[in-house]
Amino acid sequence: MVFFVTGTDTDSGKTLVSATLLSLARGQKTGVKPLASGCMQTANGLRNSDALQLMAHSNMGLSYQRVNPIAFEAAIAPHIAAKRAGFSLTLDAIDAAMPWTQLYTADFALIEGAGGWRLPLGDGHYLSELVQRWNTRLQERHRQLGVILVVGMKLGCLNHALLTQEAIVNDGLTIVGWVANQVDKDMACIEDNLDSLKQMMLGEFLGYVPFLPEPSPQAAGNYISVECLIS
Repeated sequence: MVFFVTGTDTDSGKTLVSATLLSLARGQKTGVKPLASGCMQTANGLRNSDALQLMAHSNMGLSYQRVNPIAFEAAIAPHIAAKRAGFSLTLDAIDAAMPWTQLYTADFALIEGAGGWRLPLGDGHYLSELVQRWNTRLQERHRQLGVILVVGMKLGCLNHALLTQEAIVNDGLTIVGWVANQVDKDMACIEDNLDSLKQMMLGEFLGYVPFLPEPSPQAAGNYISVECLIS
């Protein structure tokens, strides 16, 4: 199965969860982030810290350009960054840049989204349309695509989680698991909110990551389980 990781919003913790799942998975594993903004200029070109984390926990030797083929320096919505850069951010452009050979053959393959589920790409298109396309492509190869939803635990997260879940299901995708990641260290009634989510969310509960002053896959790995995804 190939997993697509999305979140309730931009800072929900998608990369932390994605890198943690990769670090816990066994066998041939790869993580990609096809679209990223907020990249750094380096001697080797634009680099995105999220994509670099995925690379650090993958073992199939993909180059940076294959992990993050579309990168923008400005830390703004990708479709706005693309317009400013004079880049045509189309569904076909993103799809063509995907490393399908590795995604087809990996024991554990993960695609990290950008923003939330309904991320605009411009011209009336959304990243969620690509996930639908990828699901069809994988089914044709007798593979499945499962969505993992990261819920950023803060005030309002119940509404955000349920609306995102509703959109994913209405788009014909399957939520195979979800993670609660505490992004607000002062959030009140964490346990009550977590209990509510457990009653309402679809898919396997993969874990609750408490607020981490210095978040890392090593630290988050103490709170997340990957076993139900690979068994």
